Amino acid sequence: MNIAICPGTFDPVTKGHVDIFERSCKIFDKVIAVVMVNPAKTPIFSTEERVELIKKVTAHIPNLEVDSYYGLVADYARIKDAKTIIKGLRAVSDFEYEFQQALTNKKLNGDLETMFMITNQDYMYLSSTIVRQIAGFGGDITEFVHPYIKDEIMERFTK
Repeated sequence: MNIAICPGTFDPVTKGHVDIFERSCKIFDKVIAVVMVNPAKTPIFSTEERVELIKKVTAHIPNLEVDSYYGLVADYARIKDAKTIIKGLRAVSDFEYEFQQALTNKKLNGDLETMFMITNQDYMYLSSTIVRQIAGFGGDITEFVHPYIKDEIMERFTK
């Protein structure tokens, strides 16, 4: 089975993330969207909440699994027998960081390749940070997140 992982913080998951999941699942037998726990970040949603949000908006994708992991992506890939990491790129500025990560992951796990997927032009500007900023000021995030989770995200910012 050809397995790929799509790691990220997904705080929260956006339409851009879902687009990458959908397109990746057309290429691989199985894709795992893995919520990575990063001690350097302070997410708005807990790891469990982020997993559940992704599950809600990807229920229509039969070969997508959703998981979480605390540790190195290269180790997670080895555990799951995944040979490919999928990373979405929005702009050239994303490439430098992701390129460094890809080289490091290859050093840590020689069997692991990184595939860069160019984001759909409709989502080139979109990031979880932008969604959090708009929601934090009570703005309309309808265009950026799936309607199944919009209210959950907005509730987080009105508490």
